[in-house]
Amino acid sequence: MPGIGWRGSVSPEPGGSALLNVSFWGVRGSTPCPSDSNQRYGGNTACVALEVPGSDPLVLDLGTGLRFWGRTLPTDGTFRGHALVTHLHWDHVQGLPFFAPINCPGARLDVYAPRPSGDLSVADAFEGFMRPPYFPVRASDLFGDIEFHDLANQEITIGQARVTVRDVPHVGATNGYRIELGGQVVTYISDHQQPVDGTDRVAESVLELCDGADLVIHDAQYTATDFAVKSDWGHCTVDYAVHVAASAGARRLALFHHDPDRDDAAVDVLLDQARALGAKRGLHEVIAASEGLTVSFGGDTASAPTSRVTTSA
Repeated sequence: MPGIGWRGSVSPEPGGSALLNVSFWGVRGSTPCPSDSNQRYGGNTACVALEVPGSDPLVLDLGTGLRFWGRTLPTDGTFRGHALVTHLHWDHVQGLPFFAPINCPGARLDVYAPRPSGDLSVADAFEGFMRPPYFPVRASDLFGDIEFHDLANQEITIGQARVTVRDVPHVGATNGYRIELGGQVVTYISDHQQPVDGTDRVAESVLELCDGADLVIHDAQYTATDFAVKSDWGHCTVDYAVHVAASAGARRLALFHHDPDRDDAAVDVLLDQARALGAKRGLHEVIAASEGLTVSFGGDTASAPTSRVTTSA
């Protein structure tokens, strides 16, 4: 299996070429909340980039972290990319007008997302909330070309990536994504409603997306105490995130969509809890996603992958 590196930069593992880099640019849920107390994990909302050599990049969600990913990309009109958006809540789309690469003639971004309702397309939804008086710029005002695509419950190919799209329980129409790229499987489930009846059932659609994945990026917004008072808000506990990944036979789990009130020390505590539970359930590794972290899947052929955690600070 290819070697895996957890690191604070996009460098591949020493001695091997990177086939796939998964980079976290925004990891927070609900609202951007940068502060002194969350500098290590970060306060920008959902944005994860998947990049392989020789292929247009994929980005998962268009939260406020998108602006920072944009700083690493060309702004000369040569940018081409594809966005897989889970749903159209603000914390997943607010970054689009601040994405500098698409504000250049010749640039192109294809945006895929579920229709918010049967009579409202993704394009019409963006036109509805990204316009005056709510925001001074429309998507059509940007100099690049943005093409919106309605997407739900199907399989598509985007460049080198094979993408499986399935419904995920949340508040409103929500996609989860399984991306097969660079010889790896990455699953992205940013927002996931845990059952409110006290059971630990997992929807078949979610298990299908996570089945045997090399990396599952999963909603982990709540503690058990949080869930007791916010059980119908569309999210889940850290323990449930571990349960989902382990039940599907995934190898690794990245805790994601951290609560905006959760400071670095509190995330550390939840990570320790998740690692202990993950070890009991057979997960190879559990991390807490942080801004600036890149998971690099290398090109060596070791019989069993090795991993390490470093920070960019």
